[in-house]
Formats: sequence, C-alpha cells, structure tokens
Amino acid sequence: MKLDIDVAMTYRLGPERTALLTLEAARTPCQRVLDEQLVIDHARLSVIEGEWGIGQRRWARVTGDTLKLRYRAKLLVSREAVSLQDLSATPMHGLPSEQLSFLRPSRYCQSDRFEGFVEREFGPLSGGARITAILDWIAAGMSYDPAYSTCDTTMLDTFASRKGVCRDYAHLLCGLARASYIPARFVAAYGAPVDPPDFHAVVQVWLGGQWRLIDPTGMCRAEDLVLIAVGRDAADVPFMETPDEASFVAQSVRVTAA
Repeated sequence: MKLDIDVAMTYRLGPERTALLTLEAARTPCQRVLDEQLVIDHARLSVIEGEWGIGQRRWARVTGDTLKLRYRAKLLVSREAVSLQDLSATPMHGLPSEQLSFLRPSRYCQSDRFEGFVEREFGPLSGGARITAILDWIAAGMSYDPAYSTCDTTMLDTFASRKGVCRDYAHLLCGLARASYIPARFVAAYGAPVDPPDFHAVVQVWLGGQWRLIDPTGMCRAEDLVLIAVGRDAADVPFMETPDEASFVAQSVRVTAA
C-alpha cells in the first residue's frame, strides 16, 4: 500500500528555543520511504538515532520564538496481515535482553498490578491466542472518549474508566500483554484510517519470534500503519520534547492511501 503523510505544526517555544522531534517515518524492511521532506523555518538541525534502532529523532534549534515545520513523505508499506491466534510466545529464558525490557512495568503501564487479573480472565490461553482474547476484551469493554484522557492518564486509570484514546488503548494492551509474560512495546505511528486524523499510538507484541504490529483501537490494520518510533510507553515517544514550556499554535496530520 502507498501512503502519503502531510504534517504541519506551529508551536511557540520557551527561552531555550529547542525541540526534539520524533515524527519522521522509520525505515524498516516492510515500509520503504519513496520520498520525504522536512522543512523547519529558521532552524539548525541535527539527527540522532531512535532508541532500539528504530527510526530517528531530530533536534531543532530555532532563531526566533516559534517552531514552524512541514513534514511530507510518500511510503510503500508491504507489511502483511498475520493471524495471531496460532503464534507462540517465547519462554522468558529464551528472550534476548531487548525483549526483556518490554516485559517490565513502566511509568504508564503498571503491568505488575495485573498478573492476577490476566490469569483469572484469560485462563489457560497463551501466546497469540491470549493476545487475541485480550484484544477482544478491550474491544468489548472500552469506549473511545477523549474526555477521559490526559497526558497523566495511566493504565490503571484506563482500566478503571474503560474509556480513553489511542494511547490509552495501547497502554492497556501493553500492560496486559506484559502481565502475561509476552513482550509488548508502545509504537508511535501514522495510520490512514485514523479518525480524527492525528498522530496514532499502537502496539507491537513479540510472538512467533518477531514483533507483530497491532492497533488495539481497531481503526487500522497492520498494513495501514507507518511506524515512527517505539518505547516502553508514551513517555518514550512524544512527537516533540522541549526543555521548557511550549505553547500550541496550530497542528494538522493527514495520512492518505495514494
């Protein structure tokens, strides 16, 4: 599938006039960047590698008090849909060190608080069958509602309210997978069917010896998504970080199937 991405952002920055941006499509075997352009007005730029070897991040130091950028890209996504049901989980003793990092609790995913719950709720299921059951449970019990989500909302909050946005769905899936001893990582992404259009949050789970991309909101299929960066939770992959306060002026994210 060919996807076009068009992002425009304007923010007023604090005295440091500096931002770390995570919004460029990652180059991976199943998503090829055909064309890409990032334009930031009056800025000095430098690039660093994304954590865990996925994507890249860009420092922007602007000469004025406003960060104004336009990011456009064309991609060919060849990620195939995979049935999770029959995929096996890797035993903990067989996991590489990187995957072990994504079994542990994190700031927004208190997975250690849910080990008893997943055993009671999902019983003898394991591997892809358990992830499929967790996804069904989320689909049946969660409501997409921005009124119940802030930048401080954790998995515990979402579990109690059963409401939230894509990052809350992603935290919930990550936490319940980790409580089931299946590595799961939070993914910043673009998705063509996302409504309302915005940066999107999805999940990768380690099944069958590979990372499998899943959208727990059900908005996107794996082949509809463009991966930007990965982390333990939303704290690791914000689209913009600044050393002082930044004020919103304007922002638009548009992803279309070409």
